[in-house]
Amino acid sequence: MEQYNPKSLCADEFISDAEIRETLKYADENKNNIPLIDRILKKARPRVTEKGTFCAGLTHREASVLLACEIPEKVQEMYALAEEIKKAFYGNRIVIFAPLYLSNYCVNGCVYCPYHMKNKHIPRKKLTQDEIRQEVIALQDMGHKRLAIESGEDPVMNPIEYILECIDTIYSIKHKNGAIRRVNVNIAATTVENYRKLKDAGIGTYILFQETYHKESYLKLHPTGPKHDYNYHTEAMDRAMEGGIDDVGLGVA
Repeated sequence: MEQYNPKSLCADEFISDAEIRETLKYADENKNNIPLIDRILKKARPRVTEKGTFCAGLTHREASVLLACEIPEKVQEMYALAEEIKKAFYGNRIVIFAPLYLSNYCVNGCVYCPYHMKNKHIPRKKLTQDEIRQEVIALQDMGHKRLAIESGEDPVMNPIEYILECIDTIYSIKHKNGAIRRVNVNIAATTVENYRKLKDAGIGTYILFQETYHKESYLKLHPTGPKHDYNYHTEAMDRAMEGGIDDVGLGVA
């Protein structure tokens, strides 16, 4: 068994099944521990310093206790603190982006996804640059200024060159004295070199969700295709940051 090491670049070390199980056990044992919950909430509260607003952050075990807690008054206190933290950093606003699906061609066999390669019942579609222009103008007419482009994984139909061309097309569109300000990208795990290309193209956030961090379940859900490689997928954000992308979005989809 690999030893848990959050600073490691190896997926089997920074995501430890044993540590996850121990954390869930710790959370269950402490979900009603009010003194501990109060200490965690105090630690999480924003502090104003000469350099600005500062939050200490929580460990994964501390966060697990808050997630497991169902004490009504403590849950409300968490909601209030979450709002306080959000407003301290982002103000009284919500930033949204619109998804733009470029292609549903995919070589993976993910059992939960209708795009999987064995599905012969859906038409496959890859947008042309002219079709992308039409879609972007329609989204701008709705008031959107930020997009997230989505694509299935297919190195032949959806190579990185296609993605880069789409990004360039989107940024080039000027409509009603406006333009898309930010293009976020949600595509499959790729190489450091390709992440550098995405960075140079001016992307906003690189997004990559993961259906589960339980390796055995992950392999069952992704039986075939490049996404079957648990470590390559899980280590993608390290490669993205090595490629210069400084804003990444991750989590369980």
